[in-house]
Amino acid sequence: MSDETDEGHHHDEDSLKGTTLKVYRLVLKSRVPLGIHDIQRGLGLSSPSVAQYHIRKLLQMKLVHEEGEGYVVEKVVFHNVIRIRRTAIPSQIAYVAFFAASLVVMLTLLRPAALTSTYAFALAVTLVGLAITSFETAKTFGRL
Repeated sequence: MSDETDEGHHHDEDSLKGTTLKVYRLVLKSRVPLGIHDIQRGLGLSSPSVAQYHIRKLLQMKLVHEEGEGYVVEKVVFHNVIRIRRTAIPSQIAYVAFFAASLVVMLTLLRPAALTSTYAFALAVTLVGLAITSFETAKTFGRL
């Protein structure tokens, strides 16, 4: 990605605050287009016009677009998130899978007959890597 795109990416995420951010998250999590009344009910907003106001802001930022009878996310602006169709997935999930697979291989295929300090160290490093990446993935899921 170019620096220009990255700066715009940071700007969009920084612009999302308060109720507009909540509306964006709700639309992002939805697997189907959401209408104004769906957004109002989903967030407990006082009226449809409040939901409409925040959707207009998201439309102006080109973060959502109208599709059929509702709105869907046009662009995911959270860092470390990839989108597959309408599902947002933290990119750290690949690291979690790597460390989990490494741990399984170490405990099954690469297990020595006698425990050595090198094997124990490798297990510890793999477990720490799995713990850190799992924690970071959970934090990213929490932001979504």
